[in-house]
Amino acid sequence: MVAPTPVVGLRREREVLTVALATGRHVVLEGPPGTGKSTLLRSIAADTGQEVVFVEGNAELTPARLIGQFDPSQVLAEGYRPEHFVDGPLITAMRRGGLLYMEELNRVPEETLNVLITVLTEGEIAVPRLGAVVAGKDFRLIAAMNPFDAVGTARVSQAIADRMCRVVLGYQDVEGEREITESVSGLSGRWVDLSVHLTRATREHRDVRMGSSVRGAIDLSLVLTGLAALRGEPDPGRDTAQDAAYAALSGRIRVADGVDRTPESVIDELLDRLWPADPTESDADAPDAEGKGDSPPGSTPPGFQPRSRPGRERAQRTQGRQQLAQQHPAFADVSPDVGELSAEAFDAAVAE
Repeated sequence: MVAPTPVVGLRREREVLTVALATGRHVVLEGPPGTGKSTLLRSIAADTGQEVVFVEGNAELTPARLIGQFDPSQVLAEGYRPEHFVDGPLITAMRRGGLLYMEELNRVPEETLNVLITVLTEGEIAVPRLGAVVAGKDFRLIAAMNPFDAVGTARVSQAIADRMCRVVLGYQDVEGEREITESVSGLSGRWVDLSVHLTRATREHRDVRMGSSVRGAIDLSLVLTGLAALRGEPDPGRDTAQDAAYAALSGRIRVADGVDRTPESVIDELLDRLWPADPTESDADAPDAEGKGDSPPGSTPPGFQPRSRPGRERAQRTQGRQQLAQQHPAFADVSPDVGELSAEAFDAAVAE
């Protein structure tokens, strides 16, 4: 059996969620991907011994799929009888008094969400031809959703929001994400540090609307070390780090609207800051260049460092017409007015 992902940090959020469930409240967990919403719920459910019924929220989740429906073949043979009803995840959780965990709440059609209003208020639901189904005393709805501005999301109606508590989860600090990455990947050391710092940097880049979660750091550390082993590198080289970063992070980065660049170009820029390319890498065989470009500086990436960008250096300040006239006596003849140029005067000045 795979060991569950540990809950790192989130002490306050865990306490709030635990008390909310114990006092009969329904809760929505809000936060970007990879902030531990599912992990937190699984941990609490394991502690309380409650069953968790999962349902994935999307545009295809209809009321019938959420509630359940009669088996058509049995209905044709024997009519509408209670034993012919196939429970959906909502009815299953209600009958068993378990936790219904609905992911991506704000991607579910409003028609389907409206089914939950009576359940959240009265603890029961009336199903046509089946009758009323009353929820067990420990039934709770735990919903998770990304922030509203995420692609494909919509605002949850006030009728639903007014019947649920809301717990907001954010990204862990750097120490927390390092601990998570080490625990899940089984790795430690400078390559985990590089993976965590590079992943976190994607969330702060000016051209990125949404960066990678800690899942990117986990994947990056595993792909990086595995790729180095495949290539026979004692320590991953910079090209290997670039290939691994492309694989682990490029699909998780969403470039801001209107920005004409690729996720790979963002990764290149961030990697340059954390692990600058060695300009003398071609001379790596020279005695005084041994080890250059083979590992990031220090055991921990230093973070963002200023660097020069060819072709993007700050230009020198331009001079005004008055200054040019003082320096060049023929300037007034060459350019009588702004935007004007006398070709004859210019040729004469050049000839002098």
